[in-house]
Amino acid sequence: MRMNTKIEQLINNIETVILGKRDVIEKIVCAMIAGGHVLIEDVPGVGKTLLAETLAKSVSGTFGRIQFTPDLMPSDVIGYTVIDQRTGEASYRAGAAMCNFLLADEINRTSPKVQSSLLEAMEELQISVDGITHKLPVPFMTLATQNPIETYGTYHLPEAQLDRFLMRISIGYPDRKAELSMLEKMPQKMPVQSVMTLDDVMVLREQASNIKVSEQVKAYILMIVGATRNREEVKLGASPRASIALYKAAQAMAVINDRDFATPDDVKSMAVSVLSHRVILAAGQTAFVSSEEIVERIISETTVPV
Repeated sequence: MRMNTKIEQLINNIETVILGKRDVIEKIVCAMIAGGHVLIEDVPGVGKTLLAETLAKSVSGTFGRIQFTPDLMPSDVIGYTVIDQRTGEASYRAGAAMCNFLLADEINRTSPKVQSSLLEAMEELQISVDGITHKLPVPFMTLATQNPIETYGTYHLPEAQLDRFLMRISIGYPDRKAELSMLEKMPQKMPVQSVMTLDDVMVLREQASNIKVSEQVKAYILMIVGATRNREEVKLGASPRASIALYKAAQAMAVINDRDFATPDDVKSMAVSVLSHRVILAAGQTAFVSSEEIVERIISETTVPV
């Protein structure tokens, strides 16, 4: 499959550090082009932090990392106001969110009050402190991580906040060949080159917003999203925001594949990552099926437009 040359260079650059996970890298790059945020849900040690940091360095962006803990305060994330005792003037001290790529590490280990402090940043690309609004750098992207296994002492992300993430992805363990390469390469710190600028990212976002989406592909998106709302295994289906998210992700995939129009394959390749975290299963179903499997079944059952 043909790929945009500049994007292929970016993906190849990230893959020199994140070995054997090209499909995951493509999804992260897709989310960046679509202007969305990503929730990376996986066990410790598979490269979640390294992936976020490598993406930021590869596009010359500023990287901010904050470890979410129970004693964290909203001011640590969005900043705070300081009063100069001599002059009486107020000045703003930036928090961790004042960057291009924010890694919210173990986001489910902090209180709901701190989690909600990110909502305005993720949705409006700004933060408000003491009644004063501060614009975030452009582009701005949140990459949040959480461990799905160790849930003791965690605060479950509310559905309203999960809905703000364009995608939920899992990195997974590497295959034997990739892990062998890690053993040979990782004792030394792998250098990361910058192969793209932030201006290039904004140009790609502009291209994505102009990608043509036919009426048939729009109908296909709505059929998939609508089907999540009409299954007995599902308590709450995907919202209209999910339809918009899948639409934008399909446009971004078209840019990655160097086309000026979106196809049903673009929709299918992104549907599970975009929709699964927005689907809440009915009581008693989680032991038998996952939301990812439900979305995969819907895709297989939905007629693809010609």
